[in-house]
Amino acid sequence: MLQARYLKHSLIFKRPSGTSRGVLKTKDSWFILLSDGEKTAIGECGLLRGLSVDPWKSYEETLGEICEGINKNQVLPEAASYKEYPSIRFGLEILKQDWETGSERLLFPSEFTRGNKGITINGLIWMGERSFMFEQIKAKIEQGFSCIKLKIGAINFEEELSLLRYIRSQFSAKDIELRVDANGAFSPEGALDKLKRLSELDLHSIEQPIKQKQFEEMARLCANTPLAIALDEELIGVVSKEDKQEVLDIIKPQYIILKPSLVGGFASSEEWMSLADERKIRYWGTSALESNIGLNALAQWTFKLGLTMPQGLGTGALYTNNIPTPLEVVGEELMFIPKKNWDYGFLQ
Repeated sequence: MLQARYLKHSLIFKRPSGTSRGVLKTKDSWFILLSDGEKTAIGECGLLRGLSVDPWKSYEETLGEICEGINKNQVLPEAASYKEYPSIRFGLEILKQDWETGSERLLFPSEFTRGNKGITINGLIWMGERSFMFEQIKAKIEQGFSCIKLKIGAINFEEELSLLRYIRSQFSAKDIELRVDANGAFSPEGALDKLKRLSELDLHSIEQPIKQKQFEEMARLCANTPLAIALDEELIGVVSKEDKQEVLDIIKPQYIILKPSLVGGFASSEEWMSLADERKIRYWGTSALESNIGLNALAQWTFKLGLTMPQGLGTGALYTNNIPTPLEVVGEELMFIPKKNWDYGFLQ
């Protein structure tokens, strides 16, 4: 007999992490657990305040209704029916895949889950004081990362340029690929000038230079930019295929970035990919501060897609109370180590 329940888990950052929307100290995730007495499947529904579009006030009530429905009807609901809740759609997709494989978090068995191949990821540099950002950059380079992504827009732009210039003075674009993420911090009026200055440093791309939902301004930037632009927040809250087509056709970005927990799960992300392929727009996958439950699912899905450029997956190392998993960063690759065990103590 199927039994479903949910629980909340507040992830605590080892060090407060800065973004252009503020400093994060904790991040909440909800886990849906499904069991028949012999096996247990887990799906993660994670929210980012100020970014996720899921209705906050009815969130736990909806999770409760989902679990009650499973317990009563003995079937899993269709994830696609929860269009207003992108993160719940993502969690239900993970739950269903985990349940159907029946192999405890091996959602998409592959050479990755067998430990034979890894996923190249970018080294993420969090916003903060110049000295803190410099420390992170140095550590990532020493670790072996060939692609580094810096979040910008929180400190003085000239200081951020100085940091980027320093990296370039030490490493050419052939040695280190640099990506930046403005999280919408630039004004539409001043964005193009900043993009021109950033482009002088041989950067790969910039994510979301201005805030989303400014289609004409973003389209103008993408048409005139000397630096490739990747849409990130712009994809959040866009549900129908028609609306997705409209976003891509109006803005015409160079890249899009897919965060399944924010854009409605794997199926929605794959629809974005298909539309991007038709328009010769490239893309990569990115996590959104999930716990290791969600990160594990994202990593296995990303490997299945066969994407070759460095992905924006997390490493699971941000939190003091994450769930120990077989995931491990080796150099610049996220690896799955089969001999390492999961630890579900947090479920007690």
